[in-house]
Amino acid sequence: MAEITASMVKDLRVKTGAGMMDCKKALTETGGDLEAAVDWLRKKGLAAAAKKSGRVAAEGLIGIAVEGGRGAMVEVNSETDFVARNAQFQEFVGTVAKVALSVDGDLDALLAAAFPGSGRSVAEEVTHLIATIGENITIRRAAAVAVEAGVVGSYVHAAVGEGLGKIGVLVGLESTAASAVLAPLAKHLAMHIAATAPQAVTIEDLDPAAVEREKAVLGEQARASGKPEAIIEKMVEGRMRKFYEEVVLMKQTSVVDPDHRIEEILAAAAGDAGASIAVAGFARFALGEGVEKKESDFAAEVQAVVGS
Repeated sequence: MAEITASMVKDLRVKTGAGMMDCKKALTETGGDLEAAVDWLRKKGLAAAAKKSGRVAAEGLIGIAVEGGRGAMVEVNSETDFVARNAQFQEFVGTVAKVALSVDGDLDALLAAAFPGSGRSVAEEVTHLIATIGENITIRRAAAVAVEAGVVGSYVHAAVGEGLGKIGVLVGLESTAASAVLAPLAKHLAMHIAATAPQAVTIEDLDPAAVEREKAVLGEQARASGKPEAIIEKMVEGRMRKFYEEVVLMKQTSVVDPDHRIEEILAAAAGDAGASIAVAGFARFALGEGVEKKESDFAAEVQAVVGS
């Protein structure tokens, strides 16, 4: 009998929308044959969502849950914004965010975790919800931010409920300063991050390969000017400073307080509080980013239905 690997189970789950344990059992029963396993699930009534699972889901909601010095965030996608306004869907996203908090934002652990009050795993609850609502639904990603001492702040843009919206941000501030000082600062930073989408907290945190790639591009652009190499080096340095101001959180100008950079705002807050304040990390999700959305031609769809 073929060995049933985690990759095979994942592929079958993606293909059918069935629960992971059901997928593993189907593969075991069919000797690892993917298509036969699909049929096995269908015969057992466990793949009712199979046809829906291949449809593009780029709408939905970002959900956030924060408790003490920990926060978790999830992106749960649906096919239409109409479903995102559904109370059952919103309750589901909120619950998933809370479960994500319990597994430190690990997506695989989240999908395998028990969904409260259902007797099903989170992945199985997704399948159940697909069958109930009638649209493909996916838990696309999850993240968590935590601090040992300090606060985790959050912000959701275009909010439709508590901790639910279209853009979500978590930011952790590591500090022994009072929560009354840190909480509004964390909110300030979270709103700023939502607007600017920085790539890293500091220059040192940037991907070295991305930095070198940017330098190479800027170098070629500068050489096109025909200036001496020594001048080109200075030009690249200046343009890299501009690059850092665009993508590094600490170097960005605050959208909330345009007269100051984020690093200046943190330094001032630390001085007032009499304690150091550091950004321990952040996470930002924008609904549907990176998902290729299918543009639908409604007239053509109607014509196709009529002609079929």
